[in-house]
Amino acid sequence: MKYPIGIQNFESLRMDGYVYVDKTDLIYKLVNEGRYYFLSRPRRFGKSLLISTLDAYLSGKRELFKGLALEQLEKDWTQYPILHLDLNNQRYDSVESLNQILDLNLSKWEDLYGRYDKEKSFSLRFAGIIERAAIKTGKRVVILVDEYDKPLLQALNDEALQDEFRATLKAFYSVLKTDDQYIKFALLTGVTKFGKVSVFSDLNNLIDLSMDERYQTICGITEDEIHHYFEESVHELAKSYNISYEDTFARLERDYDGYHFVDHGIGVYNPFSLLNTLSRQKFGRYWFETGTPSYLVDVMKQDRYPLPDLTQEQVTGDFLNSIDSMSKNPIPLIYQSGYLTIKDYDPEFGFYTLGFPNKEVEEGFTDYLLPFYTNIRQGESAFFIGNFVRDLRVGRVDDFMQRMETMLADTDYKIVGDSELYFQNAFYLISRMLGFYTEVERETSNGRMDMTIKTKDYIYIFEFKLDGSADDALRQIDEKGYAKPFALDPRKLIKVGINFSLKKRCIEEWKIVRS
Repeated sequence: MKYPIGIQNFESLRMDGYVYVDKTDLIYKLVNEGRYYFLSRPRRFGKSLLISTLDAYLSGKRELFKGLALEQLEKDWTQYPILHLDLNNQRYDSVESLNQILDLNLSKWEDLYGRYDKEKSFSLRFAGIIERAAIKTGKRVVILVDEYDKPLLQALNDEALQDEFRATLKAFYSVLKTDDQYIKFALLTGVTKFGKVSVFSDLNNLIDLSMDERYQTICGITEDEIHHYFEESVHELAKSYNISYEDTFARLERDYDGYHFVDHGIGVYNPFSLLNTLSRQKFGRYWFETGTPSYLVDVMKQDRYPLPDLTQEQVTGDFLNSIDSMSKNPIPLIYQSGYLTIKDYDPEFGFYTLGFPNKEVEEGFTDYLLPFYTNIRQGESAFFIGNFVRDLRVGRVDDFMQRMETMLADTDYKIVGDSELYFQNAFYLISRMLGFYTEVERETSNGRMDMTIKTKDYIYIFEFKLDGSADDALRQIDEKGYAKPFALDPRKLIKVGINFSLKKRCIEEWKIVRS
């Protein structure tokens, strides 16, 4: 089997015999039931392949769809003029960088359909091309834009440059509304949706598919599709790991499933990680390793965001679905980028509860952020956490705490200067990392973080104090009865009281009581 890893061109995929997960019934529905669309999906989720498939379909290339749903659904196979703009493969660090790629694409289209000298601006040239293409071919035009938001994302920490990009793109895309009579179909895709005063403020004719139940599976791979296309590959993976088919599928689900784009929707697997796993016959963090969410860290720097709130906030659909360029709240950006997904929905109040979609994302996200809050260098977190876990499994609490003290000392606090927020975020990340190998329960309130860790032989109750004392922390464990739920548990119970100095930004003391 030839796995279409990194293949974004539908024609080459089909001609070269790669497996294609058939989405063409949804593509037919998309084209024949509407005209103007926008779709937000995380990177490497198949947006470019979707655009390319639409390009082939609306170019009338029937031979490429042999054996697919669309072959039977489409009767006419009309060839339309296609204007395909791909903004993905460019670094946008100046006004000129965006201008150059727009000018390049417009010039190519003008070679085909002509140009009037008085069309000076990008928007006038674009409008002229659309009109002349429709008149010359006798067919209305198809417009496909891949990664429309790439310039805006790369300028997140440069407000002046983002304003320039926004103004240019807003005028450019507004042609989709003014040239309506000449347009057959248009789709813009991206990782994020910038709203309000941004590029889409004039495009009230766009249908947003991002949280549309009808098209929730148009990108990505579902469980049913795995069974249909990759059943043999899953059996081979089970054999290579010498585990059962059921355990293999459970691990695929744990590591790569879990994306939900509507409330109570169908679970969608990350296609890039899934295909890499089946192709290489090895589990790995493939999606996360292809790119780090550096722009998310930039947003967190600006907002001083408390990380424990990532999976505790309840938000509305409108808030999730559009990024307000004037807001500093990172949640919509983190959600649309694929690091959080919908976990639950309250229909009475219209609130969504978010969470990490799967282990790959949670582990990768935590691993990426940890060096910003500790002196762990990038890529070394597994080594540090491994030592922590080994200490806890055999009851070496003093060793565990000494490692913790060392890890939190001499950090440069790259994200926040506020000590209390730093403390909360650092221990949130540490508890997340420990939770991959142990059972961790954590609660936060009023500047403290409580953490219970369970291993095969031990139960640890940690209580943290800020500018208090280790004795105060131990006293609270007893007064609040934190140990009562474990009274009948045969494992050894260990209480740890920890005081963290806000002024020194370090663990000042700890005390241990073994029951």
